Amino acid sequence: KQVKRSSTLNNNKVLGYPISIFFIVVNEFCERFSYYGMRAVLVLYFKYFLRWDNDLATSIYHTFVALCYLTPILGAIIADSWLGKFKTIIYLSIVYAIGQVTMAVSAIHDITDKDRDGTPDNMTFHVAMSMVGLFLIALGTGGIKPCVSAFGGDQFSEHQVRQRRTFFSVFYLCINGGSLLSTIITPILRAQECGIYTQEKCYSLAFGVPAALMVVALVVFIVGSGMYYKAEPQGNIMLDVCKCIGFAISNRVRHRGKQYPKRKHWMDWAEDRYDKLLIAQIKMVLKVLFLYIPLPMFWTLFDQKGSRWTLQATTMDGNFGALVIQPDQMQTVNPILILTLVPIMDSLIYPLIQKCVNFTPLRRMTVGMLMAAIAFVCAGLVQIEIDKTLPTFPSASQSQLKLLNMGNSPLTVNLTGLDPIDLPAVVNLEMKTIPLAKGKRQTLLIPSNTAEEWLFVNGMGMALNVSTPGVYVGLIDSSYYSNYSLVNNGKIIFTIWSDTQACNYSREFGFGSSYTFYIPGNLSNPHTCQNDITATEDIKPNTAHMALQIPQYFFITAGEVMFSVTGLEFSYSQAPNNMKAVLQAGWLLTVAIGNFIVLIVAEVAKIPEQWAEYILFASLLIVVCVIFSIMAHFYTYINPAEIEAQFMKKGDDNDEDDKKQLQKGMEMVKRNSTGSHSYDGDDDDDERKKTKM
Repeated sequence: KQVKRSSTLNNNKVLGYPISIFFIVVNEFCERFSYYGMRAVLVLYFKYFLRWDNDLATSIYHTFVALCYLTPILGAIIADSWLGKFKTIIYLSIVYAIGQVTMAVSAIHDITDKDRDGTPDNMTFHVAMSMVGLFLIALGTGGIKPCVSAFGGDQFSEHQVRQRRTFFSVFYLCINGGSLLSTIITPILRAQECGIYTQEKCYSLAFGVPAALMVVALVVFIVGSGMYYKAEPQGNIMLDVCKCIGFAISNRVRHRGKQYPKRKHWMDWAEDRYDKLLIAQIKMVLKVLFLYIPLPMFWTLFDQKGSRWTLQATTMDGNFGALVIQPDQMQTVNPILILTLVPIMDSLIYPLIQKCVNFTPLRRMTVGMLMAAIAFVCAGLVQIEIDKTLPTFPSASQSQLKLLNMGNSPLTVNLTGLDPIDLPAVVNLEMKTIPLAKGKRQTLLIPSNTAEEWLFVNGMGMALNVSTPGVYVGLIDSSYYSNYSLVNNGKIIFTIWSDTQACNYSREFGFGSSYTFYIPGNLSNPHTCQNDITATEDIKPNTAHMALQIPQYFFITAGEVMFSVTGLEFSYSQAPNNMKAVLQAGWLLTVAIGNFIVLIVAEVAKIPEQWAEYILFASLLIVVCVIFSIMAHFYTYINPAEIEAQFMKKGDDNDEDDKKQLQKGMEMVKRNSTGSHSYDGDDDDDERKKTKM
């Protein structure tokens, strides 16, 4: 098999590299673009398309992310134990692509928009489709995550060390490149207007492009199938480790009486069945995994970049002059800072600190946790500034009512429990009972002709059409209203027309603002349209700038570099080579648990003030940081290679003893067979002696 592998690899090379790796690199770039592009707009899709509140959107988002970090363990076991890496990548990539296409279809609002008002009529269909799509994506992206990089490494022969190292550098560059580009591009696609009957935010395009990239990734990978070296499944070390640990526990339970001698370590109870070297390797891994216990709290904070922080950005001003940043594009600050901070940390910061103190890997991780906590303190302070600019929204037990007088004479309104309210310009008032929905904001329009129904905009005696270049508001009947419509920030020109006349009305819109426009009944001159239409500002534009988020992104990214990069480096240095897959599985498990913690806090705690939730997470991480620092203080660094060498040496010594004993026995047999020929023992006795020897 090794000879066949070498000949296959040597026959297909370009500049010393196997041709097959080019297909793998392109596949990885497209797959990462697909995943991060979809994930960048996901929480806004939940909030604005599926109409979920912030807590539910956050919970489902982090459930999805947690599944994406649980399924790699399943993918590794399938690849190493049954299908092999190549087939696992193919099959799960098909599942992945189906999931992305399903997400794109779920975001097409025209499928169930029968009344063509821009809002889906059957939201259950869209929710069900999106949940199925996300499950398939989590299964696909997680399943192939541990396989692709390892499959790429398999394409190199043993002597191609330099080429293999270069491949992994390019491979991880493709991961960051795909992530960065997709996080920039897909929010732009989402902000476009699209639709068959009505023009709405184009989530279907934002999901459709990543779906197309995933299909391209699959096709490219299949095209190179004839050039790959495909290793046969060799078994999964994680299963062996679990079996060994399980046997040690069960054996310890069976021998828990005082009559049984104690052993130094509970894993020593596995010596009855498993090799001592394997047990020693598992002990080293367990020491590292014990340090993993506090780590999920870091990921609890870190992964909220894509949920809580993105939702925070929706209440901020993204106008940077010539550049307008979408809320979900602020996530690009993270990969940009990573590419900047990693070389600065390695070449400048760490050496300077090392001159003052012994900046061990565990101390770096502790500082990384503190950085993440500081980031959330910054997020809390930013949220306090944002709250100052937001309107007072009703709580779940309150309602709000806004009165707009559309008549031509003043009016006094009496509401139970409140002082009389004077409204200018009203003709008549007719008392009506107004049902108020708790937790909502309502607008009460008092019409000039009270025989009509409640109205919103059109005060004229004829139906009017209202549209902009990107949005058709619709036909508004006389003395009636239109639905709220979402428009882009900046200057918008509305065209208002009927069968007999038309005029243009322009307005500058800021991020997050909300307006009600009243078209008066005496509007007749198209040249005075701009001055005659009355605008009431329901919600003021966002005044807190998105640039305020940059400090929290800086601290969370600095924390990631010090925590994540250092953590993996430390873990791999403290475990044997054949146990790195176990540590990777444990590391991914901490990420998944961290996302589940966000889910619990969002759904159970129900903290009313968002800034308080940020401070809560920061406080929890500081507490965990103290615990981790204590654990790190008592940790003793080891050299796995030296420990393994000691066991190998013991094994060699035992082999030498066995060889000496065997040689003595052979000499004894030889003397017996070449000595006295008058030996009178029977054949059975002679056979018995040989068997014993």
